[in-house]
Amino acid sequence: MEHGLFFSFFVIFSGAAILATFSLYTHQPIIVAYVLLGLIAGPSGFQWVSDPDLLNEISHIGIVFLLFLLGLDMQPSSLIHVLKKASLVALISSVFFFAIGYFAGQAFHFTANESLIMGAAMMFSSTIIGIKLLPTTVLHHKHMGELMIGLLLIQDMLAIVVLLVIGSSGNQNTSQVSFLLTALALPCLILGAYLVVKWIILPLLEKFDLFHEYLFLMAIGWCLGLAVLAEFLGLSKEIGAFIAGITLATHPVAQFMTDKLKPIRDFFLVLFFFALGANFKIHVLADIWLYALILSVVVIAIKPITFKVLLSQQLERSGLAWDVGFRLGQISEFSLLIVYLALSSNLIGEQAAHVIQATAVLTFIISTYIVIFNYPNPIAPADRLRRD
Repeated sequence: MEHGLFFSFFVIFSGAAILATFSLYTHQPIIVAYVLLGLIAGPSGFQWVSDPDLLNEISHIGIVFLLFLLGLDMQPSSLIHVLKKASLVALISSVFFFAIGYFAGQAFHFTANESLIMGAAMMFSSTIIGIKLLPTTVLHHKHMGELMIGLLLIQDMLAIVVLLVIGSSGNQNTSQVSFLLTALALPCLILGAYLVVKWIILPLLEKFDLFHEYLFLMAIGWCLGLAVLAEFLGLSKEIGAFIAGITLATHPVAQFMTDKLKPIRDFFLVLFFFALGANFKIHVLADIWLYALILSVVVIAIKPITFKVLLSQQLERSGLAWDVGFRLGQISEFSLLIVYLALSSNLIGEQAAHVIQATAVLTFIISTYIVIFNYPNPIAPADRLRRD
């Protein structure tokens, strides 16, 4: 039975409220409740929400706002400093994780192409999980927050390169053109955004700063506008949103925008985690559960150790290195996008795709449990660890 968008929203947010209540009473992470609701109400469950693809697209707006808010709270000078330190760690770790994924695929007797895609999917960590579980004070004002943002941004840029390679794999000329255009697009987008903010947006904000509704609309329009432009230029919506935020970071209005946009971000992130559960096909578990479990254990075990070793080589404190490692101990929402594009390009079969999707869900859930019970975060069950 087909249900409309209004009924779908009723199921999602009413169900989320009920399961979140149960989660809080039983000291479980709320994020897991949202994923579980997707499994229950989605196509693999009672089918109350029959079009998770639409919700999945809508939910990515939450990721866009998340990156926009990150940009608003990071000064450009701080970003340049942290990217210098994070770049080597991000590059080395990504190559290492790719190798692990590739050899795991070979051990599971997947084809060479499927193993390559599996390696690519293992390279990245989740921006949503990593940032969502960071306390606001750490995210905005402490070194660890800046370091994690730097690592995740570099991973996002690497993910764009991977997506370009997959999307243009059938045409060498298209591949070369795409790489050239993307290489030119990023600096042009940054320069263009800086000039628009300096000569148009900031004068308007200063002239009408007493009209809070106008500031709110300007923030949303600028965020979504640059996100759409970035995607049009071959980059990602997330990078466009981050650039939109960081170009406004030096203006006093940035804090006002941050406070006003947080509820919108959280609204769409609920949809993201619901869609993650709803898009998972429970009936395939019988065929792939062992592969997914092994790969998830490898990811959960290897990623924290790798980040700890690499960050220690950069003279970071041991405790901070472990903290960052466990917070980034999962695969990424980009991994799901890589799988979708690889399926569309006939580079990967259904079974390998389901293994990666199941690994994403498992590592999201397991890493969330590890962080909320061991490190400061906004949704910790224990008062001693809860930091907003």
